[in-house]
Amino acid sequence: MDAAGVSTQALVLAAGLWGAAAGSLLPRAAYRFAVPAGEPWRERCGRGHPVRGWLGPARCGRCAAGAVPQPGATRPPVEVPAPMSAPGATAPTEAQETAGAPYSPSAALLAVTTALACAALAAATGTRPELGVWLLLAPVWVLLAAVDVRVRRLPDPLTLPLAAAGLGLLALAALLPEHAGDWFTALYGVLALGGGYLVLFLVNPSGMGFGDVKLALGMGAVLGWYGWPALLLGAFAGFLLGALYGGALVLARRAGRGTAIPFGPFLIAGAIAGLLIGAYAA
Repeated sequence: MDAAGVSTQALVLAAGLWGAAAGSLLPRAAYRFAVPAGEPWRERCGRGHPVRGWLGPARCGRCAAGAVPQPGATRPPVEVPAPMSAPGATAPTEAQETAGAPYSPSAALLAVTTALACAALAAATGTRPELGVWLLLAPVWVLLAAVDVRVRRLPDPLTLPLAAAGLGLLALAALLPEHAGDWFTALYGVLALGGGYLVLFLVNPSGMGFGDVKLALGMGAVLGWYGWPALLLGAFAGFLLGALYGGALVLARRAGRGTAIPFGPFLIAGAIAGLLIGAYAA
């Protein structure tokens, strides 16, 4: 293998490790953000203990230590199977069942998903400066998808700054040599994809959430960086993936034609697909 091949493998490995490390810190944020619309972000675990910070593992330290639940606290929003016990053993108490129980998506799942996304983006982008932008934004994309899957909500503190962060970081990348995109096309991508989703929302508010419109602004920025073909491809891929998922649910009789599904993960997945193709073609 030549030096270029070794360098590419090292870059992909480093990006994957970065993604795994960043993804492993997402569970606490996913738990705190995963609340129905109109409710404040969670500040306590299911047993009433304060949850401090936004980054960290999916366990409450005090629950893991067997701390007594706070008065009026509810059980964690997860189902924890009771451990198998020997004949004649006493049933576990509520505190024993919930002690150390995870209260958000699996840290391993988030870490693996983020690692795969970062590694794939590194393989497609190579050493071009925009790779740094993708690696910084990818954990936020995974976090948004995780929250949307759980509560069908895309939090404004994540979606609204995403477009500004994308444009700002890409503006810095455009100042560096060997970049392969165009910042003004990225700006037009924000307007095009965000405007397209806004039209869909106004035409059919029950089928498209306003959070998807806000998310489309940020995804339009990164797709527009590689030009209109990447933007159109990413947008089409998102709708295709969403349609395939919805069709599969209907065929499996787990949903009807009017059943709402979280579209954020498909919008993000389609955008990543468009990015990969755009980066390879650049």
